[in-house]
Amino acid sequence: MDRIDLFRIFARVVESASFTRAADTLGLPRSSVSAAVQELEGRLGTRLLHRTTRRVAPTQDGAAFYDRCQRLIADVEEAEALFRQAPAQPVGRLRVDMPGRIGRLIVAPALPEFLDRYPGIELDLGMTDRAVNMIEDGIDCVLRVGTLGDSGLVARPLGTLPLVNVASPAYLARHGVPRSPRDLDVHWAVAYASPSTGRVEPWEWMEAGGLHRMPLRSRVTVNSAEGSIACCLAGLGLIQIPEFDIRRHIAAGELVEIMPDHRAKPMPMALLYPHRRHLSRRLQVFAAWLETLLRAAVLR
Repeated sequence: MDRIDLFRIFARVVESASFTRAADTLGLPRSSVSAAVQELEGRLGTRLLHRTTRRVAPTQDGAAFYDRCQRLIADVEEAEALFRQAPAQPVGRLRVDMPGRIGRLIVAPALPEFLDRYPGIELDLGMTDRAVNMIEDGIDCVLRVGTLGDSGLVARPLGTLPLVNVASPAYLARHGVPRSPRDLDVHWAVAYASPSTGRVEPWEWMEAGGLHRMPLRSRVTVNSAEGSIACCLAGLGLIQIPEFDIRRHIAAGELVEIMPDHRAKPMPMALLYPHRRHLSRRLQVFAAWLETLLRAAVLR
């Protein structure tokens, strides 16, 4: 069997976590899939898969080889596409990670249109605010919000995410409406602790062209946007949150924007991917589609 075919079969087994499911999706007998993996293990001289009666999972060597296989398969597909007269429809699996709220509220509802346009693409969509290791986890691209560190990854800036200050009507009825940051000393906030560092973020606002920060007193600290919104709805304090996150709550009268002239600095958003000279066509079309979607829905 051709070596690249062995790579494709092995990758499909890892993605399916099953010889049987991989065989079904490839249109091959299960025995052929099993034989292909055994042949590949023989060539490499190492065990690539843990096999049990319930599940197939890559070994440590298998996980590392799977990531390399993905790159090699993408390179072969790109090379073949160079000699086709018309651009072929992109095919293959993409592994993407993004913040949970953006994934659930913005991206997931729009995915049917993307998958209808590109029926050959399959998505593994991670929705988490935790830091991920793109190389070790075999992720093709990551959508991140906030200032980026020096990760050695390629960053594609997409725009900025506006933030708003909000509170519930019940909180404002009980504690009054702050008109400017000078009123904040007598108010409570729902504190937000970064899920990656644990650091509690101070209250921020832009004034006279500069960024200002101050800590606010709080009785509850959360580490997720869902927790922050839920506590704010319950009347536990003020929060600063991306505007798209609470758009429907403001429209329903469940939350009220406060101090609109003293918003926090908008947060940058970027798409990250490993440094490579050529990106697979499926990653190129997904990145372009995602940027268009986010610019229309949340970015400024």
